[in-house]
Amino acid sequence: MTGVPAPHPTGDELLRILAALGNPHRLRIVAALAEGGRDYVSRLARELGIGRPLLHMHLQRLEAAGLVTGSLEVSEDGKAMKYFEVTAFALTLTPGVVVEAARTITDEEKATVKETGR
Repeated sequence: MTGVPAPHPTGDELLRILAALGNPHRLRIVAALAEGGRDYVSRLARELGIGRPLLHMHLQRLEAAGLVTGSLEVSEDGKAMKYFEVTAFALTLTPGVVVEAARTITDEEKATVKETGR
């Protein structure tokens, strides 16, 4: 899923989005990027007071849900730096949207939910 999520996400997309935003660290990451703009992992980790490995794991979940995008860039001194920014997204959550999304949950996602309990 890239760019702005569809107005009516599939069940799998909706589950990924809600799971991604259902963690306080990830909610804070999206807020920090939305307020402060594009940032690289090390600076964002310092700003949020969490370790880079943990931050990177959360950013991967947010990226998989289509809520942030990352790009690798080389600084002037030759260091590789991973930058992230919020992807424009809008989600209207209504009972009707949930009904439609539930109808499209794939067997793969059902198995994941059953295995992980999420």
